[in-house]
Amino acid sequence: MNDRYLDLIDRIIAATLKGEIRSKDQVYEMLQAEVSPGTGELFERCLQERVEEVQAHLKSTDELLQAKATRKQRALKTIQGEWERWQKNNQSSSSLTKVVQAIATQPPEERLSQLLDAIDPNQAQVLTREQIGQLAELLQQAANKPDAAKEFTKEIADFAAGLHQGLKTWQELEVNVVGWIFEQNQGSLGFGGSEQLGPWSSWAKSVRSPGLKALFNDLAQQQAVTAEGVPSPTSVTDWVEWAIALQRLQLGLVGWFDKQPYDATAGKRLSIATFLTFTAVWSQLSQRFSQLNQPILAQGCFQMALQSLYYFAQQPYYPLYGGLFAALSGEPLQTTLDYLDQPLRQVPNTASKARILTLLGYSQRALGQVEQALKLHQQALEIAREAGDRSCEIANLNHLSRAWVMQNAYAKAIDTSQRALILARQTGDRLGEANALTNLGSTTVAQGQAEITLDADQYEQVLGYLQRGLRLSEQEGDVPSQALCTNSLGIAQVMLEQYPEAIASLEKGLRIAQAIGDLSLQGLNCTYMAEAHRGLGNSELAIYTGCLGMYLLNQIGSHQWRQPAGILSILNGQMGAEAFQAVLTKYRPQFLQIIGVDGFDYLPTLLINYRSS
Repeated sequence: MNDRYLDLIDRIIAATLKGEIRSKDQVYEMLQAEVSPGTGELFERCLQERVEEVQAHLKSTDELLQAKATRKQRALKTIQGEWERWQKNNQSSSSLTKVVQAIATQPPEERLSQLLDAIDPNQAQVLTREQIGQLAELLQQAANKPDAAKEFTKEIADFAAGLHQGLKTWQELEVNVVGWIFEQNQGSLGFGGSEQLGPWSSWAKSVRSPGLKALFNDLAQQQAVTAEGVPSPTSVTDWVEWAIALQRLQLGLVGWFDKQPYDATAGKRLSIATFLTFTAVWSQLSQRFSQLNQPILAQGCFQMALQSLYYFAQQPYYPLYGGLFAALSGEPLQTTLDYLDQPLRQVPNTASKARILTLLGYSQRALGQVEQALKLHQQALEIAREAGDRSCEIANLNHLSRAWVMQNAYAKAIDTSQRALILARQTGDRLGEANALTNLGSTTVAQGQAEITLDADQYEQVLGYLQRGLRLSEQEGDVPSQALCTNSLGIAQVMLEQYPEAIASLEKGLRIAQAIGDLSLQGLNCTYMAEAHRGLGNSELAIYTGCLGMYLLNQIGSHQWRQPAGILSILNGQMGAEAFQAVLTKYRPQFLQIIGVDGFDYLPTLLINYRSS
């Protein structure tokens, strides 16, 4: 091979000196025809050897030899230029060849995982559509080799066919990634609700693949992956097709939401919901393939779920504070969290893992699972410290503080929030500082209500903490933190019996929480508005806001729905059932705008469930 490349270089030089090379393209074509993929380093050594020889001749005192060396040098510069062009154009082919070689050297149970590593959107060089097509061609060539084992050739051929089918299916779907948004012609966007709305049914109409069509229809009708969507074992070819199509759908949808200039807040909220939904879908698929006794495909689904989570954790809008966003699948939040939690148990400690655990932790806290939240935040805190992710470390200190408050461990909560405040100020993390100040204020109020009576100076100090925290979050433009700070201020004002001020704060907090889709904060704002209206003697508004708080918190599976249910039961007892029902009927139009007919009809059932328990 060494002699062959030296001969190639010499022939190009000789042809150049004879005037037979009329363009650089001729040199490139000779390189393309005669340099084999994977042997670039050898060719470069040969080229460098000839360059050094010519440089030595340039120092010769023989003028004829020197003149010839000068012409050879020009020829070599042309070869070097075209060689750089060849490398650039063939680098992708070389890397894809290495992918095929890596797949070939893996044991059968690891080959699919190796293929998924190649299409991972988190890698430095993400494969384009054309490169995925090239990879499919190389895999098919490897499968056609006569000396390859029969089992190997079938598996590699399945991979190749799946990639080809996936690209074809993606071409069918690409024109309708966001078309469903305009088809439904309504103000709210999301994956839940009627099967006639949302993307799944729309995408099902766009694809020809029977398996993928069944999966999309299942998600549209059941809001989850069931045996109807994946009724029997799936071929590797079809599974790889699904991997390409679903991955490209997710990336396409997130990319579109991220670019919407008309409502950046809504765009971020929908991008976050998209990440959570596709991760949950992959986790459900993993469970289904485990039931079908296809462990390799089940593991492949977990790998796709992890890729989605890690890609999400790299986004600038990844929510370290707040953000209990409704999953697009319309599932209860607890189910989604269970799906998200499983693949994380299998991966090493990384900064991305710490951020994902942070999201899971504060979501669990909102559901009332305080012990689980404490464990997740403690684990995230340790990982963030090891990784040097100070923002994530501060966030978990703040979340731990809030969790301690829910267990009435006020001293721990205050100590943790003070540590968060010190670290935030040392590192210039203004969002961390805003949340730490909010924690200090709200925790001091809670402690004062539970243990001692605060004096006027302490009240002033508490409200100062909360108001400074809110101002900082507003200055930083972080909407989830604004939602948390406003909610905490309103709750503190309720506890201090400053009811008119509390209602103003909580109404503002509700608007922010609705804008970002944080169902937990929406429910809590309504709950404490009910407390404030009750304190002012306005029973009708207390019933209206209390019902909203009860329904929204119950919808995400939070135990806190019982707090507004308790207020409503007291009011029902005071007013009588008939007067209570008259208030519900009076506010029916407002209820329908927020929770719909089904939500309104479910309110009496919730109250019955509360009383019976």
